[in-house]
Amino acid sequence: MTSHRLVRVWMAAALLAAAATAAAQVSSSAPAKRADAIVDLGSREGARLVGAEWRFSEGSIVETTHRYAGADLKASGPESRTHDVTPKAGAADFDDSAWSVIDPASLQERRGPGRLSVAWYRLRFKAPEKLGAFEIKGSTAVFEIVVDDYAEVWVNGRLPIVLGSSGGALVAGFNAPNRVVVGRDLQGGEEFTIAILAANGPLSNPPANHIWIRSATLDFYRPGGIGAAQPAMTTIDRRDPALDAIVPRGATIEKLAGGFTFTEGPVWVNENGGYLLFSDPNENTIYRWAPDGQVSVYRVKSGYAGVNIGEYFQPGSNGLALDSEGRLTIDEHGNRRVTRLEKNGSLTVLADRYEGKRLNSPNDLVYKSDGALYFTDPPFGLPKTYADPAKELPFSGVFRLKDGRLQLLATDLKGPNGLAFSPDERYLYVDNWDVEKKVVMRYEVESDGSLSHGKVFFDMTAVPGEIALDGLKVDRAGNVYVSGPGGLWIISAEGKHLGTISGPELAANFAWGDPDGRALYLTARTGLYRIRLNIPGAGLPVAGRSSN
Repeated sequence: MTSHRLVRVWMAAALLAAAATAAAQVSSSAPAKRADAIVDLGSREGARLVGAEWRFSEGSIVETTHRYAGADLKASGPESRTHDVTPKAGAADFDDSAWSVIDPASLQERRGPGRLSVAWYRLRFKAPEKLGAFEIKGSTAVFEIVVDDYAEVWVNGRLPIVLGSSGGALVAGFNAPNRVVVGRDLQGGEEFTIAILAANGPLSNPPANHIWIRSATLDFYRPGGIGAAQPAMTTIDRRDPALDAIVPRGATIEKLAGGFTFTEGPVWVNENGGYLLFSDPNENTIYRWAPDGQVSVYRVKSGYAGVNIGEYFQPGSNGLALDSEGRLTIDEHGNRRVTRLEKNGSLTVLADRYEGKRLNSPNDLVYKSDGALYFTDPPFGLPKTYADPAKELPFSGVFRLKDGRLQLLATDLKGPNGLAFSPDERYLYVDNWDVEKKVVMRYEVESDGSLSHGKVFFDMTAVPGEIALDGLKVDRAGNVYVSGPGGLWIISAEGKHLGTISGPELAANFAWGDPDGRALYLTARTGLYRIRLNIPGAGLPVAGRSSN
């Protein structure tokens, strides 16, 4: 069977697997898991339990001056007349001492002037030591509010803004519940300030009614009770005692979410508590997973929007990476290009042609510390892969992009796929999706960023099966992690096979994440998984603001 036929069979198998998991867990709402303790903030008794105090003030929509957008897409054009909301009451230290203190039992009273209007509620409370028999220590608290009609929720002066967010701190929908994690690993006595901007709606047809709160609660969950991962089948083949320093005894793969078609290209974002972005190239979507278990759509049509999209197995985005400014860089299969999502929301094409010929379908990518972008370009995103009539380049390349110049570095692999730098960036590892040559290559990185002295670092060709090599990552000790036949292969910096971790699904790619960098997130066919390791990852992404 030819290699491109194998790729088609592999992708078709992913589609069938997705059909078998119709009960998808993908959701933009918070988990429906029942809380272990609930405090009704709309009752006097509930408010007393946490020392809650509610305050209220009408807001105003006022005229103000601003500027139209200029050529830089910022507010640099001519002066404009527009509107704003006052007061700005989201800050934790906002002085609301002159506001009315309202009875918790009166939240359902209609407030505000009606029609197109806004109002503010502010709430202070303190976590108790216990709620009945429930111990607060180590728990997670979720604030849930249903406002008639829309709400935005600030917690301790913060309003996280992330593309694709629906609910949580932002508008959830018409009379929909906003659920926000206000505290994790709680200790009794912790104090919180919550500000809620309420708006009457729909905005395009302001109603004759007024603003009010349908319900407001604090939901408390035992440690691991919300967003908790489920232990998954895990087999660890420990080939060498050195693996114990990497993979803890008793380590288990955890399932975080499921119901996808084919997950790929994950990247951890160090902001707003941290979250994971990952692609589903088959479904043409980038998803966002948050530690509270919520999965939301981050970007639709992530790789292609052509009329012939039905011909593609994987038209969407694949590899994702962050540059030094925290901007998301995207390998777009169907569009056959590498793009960058700017802070102002616009999309910049970084590379789509080499010497006038269109790229195949950029697959995976990694940034070097000097800002240079390296990416692989096999034809797996084309409808007929290697045999596609639209294929213009006669090779599958490894490329380097620096200062707008695209440089071809290597063409010695038929299906270059995953890639990663050694911790000192002396070497670049690239693996090969080709069942006839299942190898990891190691290239020396020259001072000008080019590659030289490529040699086989590790060879899995003799391992049976029609699975070749996919994702690749490196930890800070220089160990190499490869998606290969049977699971996640861990190979020492000296090229010794230390062991293999197998889970319920074969991982296509990985990303280092969590604040300590010791969690390895696995995008594995229909599911998203995680395993915690002893050694943190090399080349962790920088902290930065999301595009918005």
